Amino acid sequence: MCLLLVATLGTAAPAARAGERDDLKDRQDQVQAQIEQTQEDAEEASKAVNQAKADLASAEAQLVNAQSAYAGAQAHVADVQAKLQAAQAKDAEMQAALAVAQANLEKARADVVAGQAALDAQQAQVKDTVVEVYQQGSPALMAWTGYLQSQTPADLIRKLEYADTLIEDQNTVFDQLHAAEVALREERARVRDAEDAADEQADLAAQQLANVQRLEAEAETAANAALLAQNEVTLTVAAREQAQRKAERARRHDLEELAKLKKQERKIKQQIIAAAAADQSVGYVGSDDGFLLPPVNGSVTSPFGYRIHPIYGYWGLHDGTDFGVSCGEGMRAAADGKVISRYYSSVYGNRLYLDVGKVNGHNLTVVYNHATSYRVNVGDQVKRGEIVGYVGSTGWSTGCHLHFTVLQDGTAVDPMSYL
Repeated sequence: MCLLLVATLGTAAPAARAGERDDLKDRQDQVQAQIEQTQEDAEEASKAVNQAKADLASAEAQLVNAQSAYAGAQAHVADVQAKLQAAQAKDAEMQAALAVAQANLEKARADVVAGQAALDAQQAQVKDTVVEVYQQGSPALMAWTGYLQSQTPADLIRKLEYADTLIEDQNTVFDQLHAAEVALREERARVRDAEDAADEQADLAAQQLANVQRLEAEAETAANAALLAQNEVTLTVAAREQAQRKAERARRHDLEELAKLKKQERKIKQQIIAAAAADQSVGYVGSDDGFLLPPVNGSVTSPFGYRIHPIYGYWGLHDGTDFGVSCGEGMRAAADGKVISRYYSSVYGNRLYLDVGKVNGHNLTVVYNHATSYRVNVGDQVKRGEIVGYVGSTGWSTGCHLHFTVLQDGTAVDPMSYL
């Protein structure tokens, strides 16, 4: 029992892992099918439409970028202009302060000149006074001579008072001269301070002026950049409009080609119906499933069915099954039959219709599309499995694949019900 249990568990674990791998492979196949479906959707329009749509999308993206760049350039212009206005106001303040400093300097220099002139005058007056006094003799000797010559005490007192007044007057003159010299030194100090202040203010004004000039240049550059950005928006809008018109023209052309294709398909359908009416044979009777041989060895990338057209937006039928295979792969005859039509369509590229006879009372025709080339011509009889042509990417296709259609009495049906 133990051995049996171990053996059972040992075989169950690999089986579970194998199931997980299969599930993972299935999901991977589903994702790949979705990717291929998206690719096939993109192929359901002419190359001109696909290119026009790509150009339009690119133009719209460029327009968004251009508009964003223009908005940024405008914001930069506004910011620089604000800084420039503030700098210009500051420059005006600096210039006014410089003018005041220069005026103060001129006044200080004028005061020095006036002080120097006053000092020179006082020095000349003192010099004249001293010379005049000493020409009369030594003031001290004159005072003692006066004292000795005094006749009365009152005369002595009067002479003493005169001598004191004379000495006091001389001292006053000298004091005034000293005060003038001190004042002149102070005026010169104020001149130096005023010169320093004026120099400093001149430097600040020069710096501010340089800042203003830099901002003016930056503002001009920003304005030019904004103008270029605006021009870029204008050109991009024009390019977008041109791409839009190109896309609309391509779309109209595609719709015209689709109309031509439908008209041609109606004619072929009438031929098929007429041939079926003339065919009195019983044909094949039995199970539909497996009646047709798969035309290629490839995975289904887009199934049969109604859906919204990925490019034009209308509700329409995807009238076949798409198989993803490489260009040049051989395409097999799905059954014994006769080639009833072969032509080139701008939509489906190289097409080939193969009548495979009656199946359960219905005439069955298979159609091969987008081929690189075909090996058989109209009227040829072919055998099941025979190579009739080679996979390609002609017509409205951007990648190699086979668009395989099955017509039942001239009307498209799901090919998978016969494969």
